[in-house]
Amino acid sequence: MTILHIITRLILGGAQQNTVMTCAAQVEAGHDVHLAFGPIYGPEGSLLDEARGSGATLHEVRSLRRAVSPVRDLLAKRALAKLIERVKPDVVHTHSSKAGIVGRAAAWSRRVPAVVHTVHGLPFHERQSALIRNLYVKAERWAARRCHRMIGITQAMCDAFTERGIGRPERFSVVPSGIDVSRFELPDLTRQQAKVEFGLPGDAQVVGMVARFDPLKGHNDLLDIVPALQSTFPGVRVLFVGDGWHRKQVEQRVADEGLTDVVTLTGLLSPDRTARAMHAMDVVVLPSYQEGQSRVLAEVLVAGCAIAAYDVGGIGAICIDGHTGRLVPMGDRQAMRDAVVSLLDDPVATRNMVERGRAHVVERFSHRVMVDGIEAVYRDVLE
Repeated sequence: MTILHIITRLILGGAQQNTVMTCAAQVEAGHDVHLAFGPIYGPEGSLLDEARGSGATLHEVRSLRRAVSPVRDLLAKRALAKLIERVKPDVVHTHSSKAGIVGRAAAWSRRVPAVVHTVHGLPFHERQSALIRNLYVKAERWAARRCHRMIGITQAMCDAFTERGIGRPERFSVVPSGIDVSRFELPDLTRQQAKVEFGLPGDAQVVGMVARFDPLKGHNDLLDIVPALQSTFPGVRVLFVGDGWHRKQVEQRVADEGLTDVVTLTGLLSPDRTARAMHAMDVVVLPSYQEGQSRVLAEVLVAGCAIAAYDVGGIGAICIDGHTGRLVPMGDRQAMRDAVVSLLDDPVATRNMVERGRAHVVERFSHRVMVDGIEAVYRDVLE
């Protein structure tokens, strides 16, 4: 097949990693794979090198931007339509909300045999104004009528769309976002060695986050519970991995509250260094207010970390409360504090939970399961 993937930005994020990994596997399988994307900018990091290494043919579409701009969006649609005419793909597979709307419009106008869109996360959420939320819903309804199949990385993503009249249930397929399990195992690296490597005491209890700095990711929610964690575990340390537009605000708060000896910010790390940083953490917290599935939670379970997260989006597909991790109501900081304390306080029960989580990830969230599932969707649409 000739396959064209379209995504808004190749920043360091779950949807982008999913897409690049899919491209690489499809090239390896013998398909002619193309990847179109908008300009990469900002502090979140770039997956451009990984995309180049995937073997896909890359196309930068300068007018494809995340911000809403009627003029630029129309230019992006025209540019993508011209690219489709040139490439003549059997499949156009769009990712993320903006690329999904513009890309599906372009592909549908050129009668591409199979137009597929993946819902990696919800573009609408309760922290938006009602006006903005309703605009996103209407735009997604319009775009849903311009594709043959939609993929949700969890059933929760599919349900959130169909409950709002976006697409019909029979046109959705669930294909979990997969990870390369071997990349996060690191059997020769002990947790104590990893802590020392990142400037932490080898015997410290470490609570971490691996996420771009964005208000919706909830870094401030974790900072809110640090004093309560310190009262129970005086030597506890916090490790933030990642970068983003909100990082300076978090750094300023850490300084203002005298937490510089407690909180460490690594900044943006390479994928290999990120995996090593995960091994320095005992508990990984994800107090996110908007999430699709969270590849990070799957990755850290393979790395041997316990997990606690807000119950949003498709998080529950990986963080099954009491079985593979602790799941708490969104925004409930007291419940998050209690969850983290319980994980740190009972290492035997926590270790059993992590082992169950790792087995769950290996069985359901490997990259091979993802790639096979996506190809099955393509074949079904084309047939």
